[in-house]
Amino acid sequence: MAKTSTWMMRNIGRVSDVSVMLAVVLIVVMMVLPLPPAFLDLLLAVNISLSLLIVLITMNIRQPLEISVFPSLLLITTLFRLALNVSSTRLILLTGNPGQIIIAFGDFVVGGNYVVGFVIFLILVVVNFMVITKGAERVSEVAARFTLDALPGKQMSIDADLNSGLITESEARQRRSQISREADFYGSMDGATKFVKGDAIAGIIITIINLLGGFAVGMFQRGMDFSAALNQYTLLTVGDGLVSQIPALLISTATGIIVTRGASENNLGADVTSQLFSQYRVLAASAGVIAVFGFIGGLPKFPFFVIAAMLGGLAYGLFKTAKGGELEEDVALEQQQLEEARRPEALISLLQVDQIELEIGYSLIPLVDEGQGGDMLDRISMIRRQCAIELGLLVPVIRIRDNLQLNPDEYVVKIKGIQVGRGELMINHYLAMDAGGITDTVPGISTIEPAFGLSALWVDAQVREKAEYAGYTVVDPPAVLATHLTEIIREHSHELLGRQEVKTLLDGAREEYPAVVDELVPDLLTIGEVQKVLQNLLREGVPIRNMVTILETLADTASITRDPDYLTEYVREALKRQVSQMYLEKDELTVLTLHSQWEEAIAAGIEYTDRGLSIALDPRALQDLYQALGQSLEEHVLPYPVVLVSPQIRMALKRLTERAIPRLIVLSYNEISPDIQVNAVGTVKWNDEG
Repeated sequence: MAKTSTWMMRNIGRVSDVSVMLAVVLIVVMMVLPLPPAFLDLLLAVNISLSLLIVLITMNIRQPLEISVFPSLLLITTLFRLALNVSSTRLILLTGNPGQIIIAFGDFVVGGNYVVGFVIFLILVVVNFMVITKGAERVSEVAARFTLDALPGKQMSIDADLNSGLITESEARQRRSQISREADFYGSMDGATKFVKGDAIAGIIITIINLLGGFAVGMFQRGMDFSAALNQYTLLTVGDGLVSQIPALLISTATGIIVTRGASENNLGADVTSQLFSQYRVLAASAGVIAVFGFIGGLPKFPFFVIAAMLGGLAYGLFKTAKGGELEEDVALEQQQLEEARRPEALISLLQVDQIELEIGYSLIPLVDEGQGGDMLDRISMIRRQCAIELGLLVPVIRIRDNLQLNPDEYVVKIKGIQVGRGELMINHYLAMDAGGITDTVPGISTIEPAFGLSALWVDAQVREKAEYAGYTVVDPPAVLATHLTEIIREHSHELLGRQEVKTLLDGAREEYPAVVDELVPDLLTIGEVQKVLQNLLREGVPIRNMVTILETLADTASITRDPDYLTEYVREALKRQVSQMYLEKDELTVLTLHSQWEEAIAAGIEYTDRGLSIALDPRALQDLYQALGQSLEEHVLPYPVVLVSPQIRMALKRLTERAIPRLIVLSYNEISPDIQVNAVGTVKWNDEG
């Protein structure tokens, strides 16, 4: 069956090719050779039928490219009508018998009244030429211009989708062909509408020529009087004009439908019905307004009431259908939600933990509500931007939610679901912090600044200026929360750097430095090993923004060792200029040094296990070390609590002190840039020195 159908379609295609060629040749022959009236009637019927067929086809397509042959078809049909005009004119002037169709249009359609016929003909010409043809021409011109202007953007969009893997090469080729065909089609339509315009003008000229020629032939060649010639040739001319203008009007309408038709999932009839009669409220309002016209005196009541009743009934039917559909959708949605809730996969969302979240009491909601003047969301955006610039860290989205279990003025900061910070704020108050140099006291509520643990007061707005004059540092509650949140992010930045974030950083570096990333990952190190190195840097406050230097150092040293601790030390040494400048004060690095006995004791306690670096130090010696460090930091005033040690024990000393003295900065000699001036103000004493 399928083979038979294919054979039939192939043969029909061959016959149609020959038929179209013969039809074009016949059109040209019609302009030269006279045709018998019966054959002319057949061709006129074909013209009307073909025009009607084209209109119906254009109303049932979804996209203009479904009838991409339309510009060529427009040329052929226009040429066909002109050839029919020439043939009918020849018969009218030679024999006065152009066939039954023209005579019927001239006699029956216009009632034998040539004045009425001429008026109807003029109206058709005006409608076709001034309204439909001119509008279709303008729309075609604009559509062609916008389609051609949008062509480069569509091509770039296809290339972007192809490069990102969203589409295949064959799909990209198909989409390029589609937009190329669209551009060609609208460009052709822009020119083809000129055929319709020229056809309308030619129809007017041919009608005038027929009328004048008929008078001349009737009066001077056939000896007819003026009245008889006027009656006969005017009716024939008007009939010929109507037979030509009706198909021309249909073709012009089809042209207008094509150029005004956008891409749609349905045909024109379905779109008009669904879009024009889908709003029951609009139909009901229209029914009411039309019913009011029926009550106006002097207007016929029957047509307005009938139309109002039809629209009202349609509105009521749509209302019932809409309510029934909404009810069915609600039931289906509820059933779907119940089914999804029963699935094990539905519980996966409950297992997700936010990287960082901020919970606030209900009194602090105005801080994050933009409608109440809160700017906390903007401040958080600035915090994320600041961390990206200073640390090179892409801080994940900070989830903010209210928690009724908290005190009204309380907030909690969580990292991966675990609380890492807490504080209280007083709305409509200011925090006055004692940073030293206070000259006077001010009334307020005593508190502790949450970020740095400074003594502070919550003061009223009226006391703000007095507190500033007294030497206090005064900030508003949003600034307190933003500062605390920033410090928490800095302190826990290494916890926020997961493998996915590292992959994002590597992808960003690959765009500018693909050779570095491709050499390192995954041939030398895995993403997890790179992550551990970056976490070690962030744990000690070293920014990872200079990603190229970090990756190049890892690529150079990964062949020596893959231990993250050793790799971290190599990277710190490569970043020595950056590390040194972090703790400069007036172009000078002020440090404490470690007694040689301490360095030897720590070096002797270093052990290497399967889990990495381990330090075995006697608990009493460790306690003495903490005490000696504390005494040295109290005796010497340093801008930063920096201890300078040998490279072999830097990591070990930091591991020993990161819990007891978390803010202690441990640097090695290899991390000091040669152009940095170092000022050693003291030494951490050995326990025998008392």
